[in-house]
Amino acid sequence: MALAKAINESLRRALESDPKVLIMGEDVGKLGGVFRVTDGLHKDFGEDRVIDTPLAESGIVGTAIGLALRGYRPVVEIQFDGFVFPAYDQIVTQLAKMHARSLGKVKMPVVIRIPYGGGIGAVEHHSESPEALFAHVAGLKVVSPSNAADAYWMMQQAIQSDDPVIYFEPKRRYWDKAEVDKEAIPGPLHTARVVREGTDLTLAAYGPMVKLCQEVADAAAEEGRSLEVVDLRSISPVDFDTIQASVEKTRRLIVVHEAPVFLGSGAEIAARITERCFYHLEAPVLRVGGYHAPYPPARLEEEYLPDLDRVLDAVDRSLAY
Repeated sequence: MALAKAINESLRRALESDPKVLIMGEDVGKLGGVFRVTDGLHKDFGEDRVIDTPLAESGIVGTAIGLALRGYRPVVEIQFDGFVFPAYDQIVTQLAKMHARSLGKVKMPVVIRIPYGGGIGAVEHHSESPEALFAHVAGLKVVSPSNAADAYWMMQQAIQSDDPVIYFEPKRRYWDKAEVDKEAIPGPLHTARVVREGTDLTLAAYGPMVKLCQEVADAAAEEGRSLEVVDLRSISPVDFDTIQASVEKTRRLIVVHEAPVFLGSGAEIAARITERCFYHLEAPVLRVGGYHAPYPPARLEEEYLPDLDRVLDAVDRSLAY
């Protein structure tokens, strides 16, 4: 099924399994969301479970916090990545801090869904990648699936978590299809996964860039280069052990994400892996990402986003050491 459909099916399962699960957001009800991710849920579960809210992100998240205090498990949709900032105060000063502030007595089982990233030709404030801003905040878990199977199971695990989870959905991958086993036993939410074995260099990515890295590995293979691809899946916490094991084998690492390279998630990964693998590395850890500039108009986004050639150029630079 498509990634968007997998999220829809996962939300449906959660609504059926637990009467305390609620879905809230702008146009998530009768319309089914602008990407139709919540399509059909309002009809089947009613307006008390799938709630169309006013256009007020701060109010949406603030209400979700109150509901969580009363024992509910709200799943909040922020319609587009760039719309989350009116709610940023509620997320980082209230949602993220409540567990610590109460000395562990208060749980905050809130999931905030954020469609993010570019590649769909959208207008301003609709194609950003703000994941590092949330990963920096203690008390928040931050994840991003790259395929339909992970989208399904990671949503289940996020809803079941007693901690707040920021769930970034790669909107350019909404229509990518993959097999989804709804009866599988998923691995832990915050573990990375090697999705392609290799020996010469490791590519680490999450969300929308995992597919690109697999395409890069295919292209490199035609030149006799063997690249390993690691799907990070979780941005906070990061599964450094899996990355380290891969780098100790390949001795080279490139981190790829759509967000700007400057102070992006790749910076932390590069620093940690350099500390952990200093005597294994044969080249500095490289990063490929967006530029340190506002996201451009749609007609220029292909110049802004990492692509096959930019990642392959980084592969050439790494292997040249």
